[in-house]
Amino acid sequence: MTGEPGPVEAADAVVAAVDPALSSPGVRSSDSVLVTGPWLAGVSSVVAVLRARLPEVSFVEADELAVGAAPVAVVFAVSAVSPLTESDCELLDLAADHTDCVVGVVTKIDAHHDWREVLATDRDLLGAHRQRYARLPWVGVAAAPEVGDPVVDELVDVLGGTLFDPDVLRRNRLRAWESQLEKVIARYRADGEGADRQARVSALRAQREDIRRSRRMDKSQRAIALRSQIQQARVQLTYFARNRCASVRSELQEDIGGLGRRGFAAFEDGVRRRAAEVMAEVDEGVTTHLTAVAADLHVDPVPSPPQPTPVPDLPGPPLRSRRLETRLMMVLGAGFGLGVALAVSRLFTGVDPGLTVAGVLAGAAAGLAVAVWVVGIRGLLHDRGVLDRWVVEATATLRSAAEEAVATRVLAAEAALTGSLAAEESAEADAAAGRIAEIDDELREHAAATARAAAQRDRRIPALVRALEAVRHALYDNSPGEFTDPSEPNSGKTVGY
Repeated sequence: MTGEPGPVEAADAVVAAVDPALSSPGVRSSDSVLVTGPWLAGVSSVVAVLRARLPEVSFVEADELAVGAAPVAVVFAVSAVSPLTESDCELLDLAADHTDCVVGVVTKIDAHHDWREVLATDRDLLGAHRQRYARLPWVGVAAAPEVGDPVVDELVDVLGGTLFDPDVLRRNRLRAWESQLEKVIARYRADGEGADRQARVSALRAQREDIRRSRRMDKSQRAIALRSQIQQARVQLTYFARNRCASVRSELQEDIGGLGRRGFAAFEDGVRRRAAEVMAEVDEGVTTHLTAVAADLHVDPVPSPPQPTPVPDLPGPPLRSRRLETRLMMVLGAGFGLGVALAVSRLFTGVDPGLTVAGVLAGAAAGLAVAVWVVGIRGLLHDRGVLDRWVVEATATLRSAAEEAVATRVLAAEAALTGSLAAEESAEADAAAGRIAEIDDELREHAAATARAAAQRDRRIPALVRALEAVRHALYDNSPGEFTDPSEPNSGKTVGY
């Protein structure tokens, strides 16, 4: 014949009647009495005197209790110096999490005559903290008085009556069930709301937004940098070409001032040679500048054209088409020569009338020489003027060709650099898209996991709430006090009675 179920089995049956899948709260019961309390509350003195008065009972402090074991009773010792604080209440919650049997003790009553007021305040504070502590028994003790014997008789009587109560094991088991069910319900709710995943989800969303923002900023900054670099290159290289042509023109015009007729052919060849040098310098300057631009943009350098920039065709100076000017100069030269001849012949006649014939011959020779010199000098100056105008026209043609070469090279470089940046932009966009896809996959996984947890919560919490209500009814003789329903979302902290 099967006997009556034990107190532990009776408590487990309350839960199993609601949900047979719940078999154990996962707490290992202990026969020890835990004595604990805030710092300087006199816990060690209380333990020592209780061990002496009740040697058959095992009294332990917090560091002596085995991990995962629930004490059969908790003696919560607080000093009569001042009332409890919030941290003291939380310490009791931790110590009595799986134990229903709790005794409150105010120590050092021999040194503090107002200990009764402190005890009343502590009772009210604990009752307001959790409803389960409202009916907590309180006693005052002097475990280590300065004068006289320890005052612990009332505590010993309360502990004796509590420990030998046949219902204490059942109530402790029910309290363990209550604590564990509250934790399981809270865990289901947190999982269903994705609370543990929220930080990771927020971080992933922020990371995804940072990637997108970075992509937009990089693209804009690169476009601005390319446009700015190309514009600067166009201005600087055009200025370089113009300045170089102007410098060559000044140099050539200075050379014309000391140029003789025999050097005209060599001067013409020299102008064409200098034009080729200028085009080569402009070509090299463009290449160097565009290479620097590519380096600044962190792309491959723009390749140079396979053929050097052609030198513009410069026609020769018009030095031979001056027949009318030559005739005019011969007439003017003859006039200058005749005047000189007359002056010289008169000079000789005035000196000595016998030298008239000699004066005429000498005047004729001098006049002829002056006429030839005037015609030659005027022709040379005319040709130098022609060369000067030709140099101006040639350098203008050279400048136009150089500017055209600069514009062409810069335009080609802009197209090449734009293509390089586009290729790099495409590669980085693909990498960013891949990273965003990974983030989206992980976000979907979190969403799916949260949905599964929410479904599990909706499926399990109703039974757990019913089990918790059954435990509380059994704890409080079917007359439960007010408590927060853990099945309600956003209900705040779940408290016991």
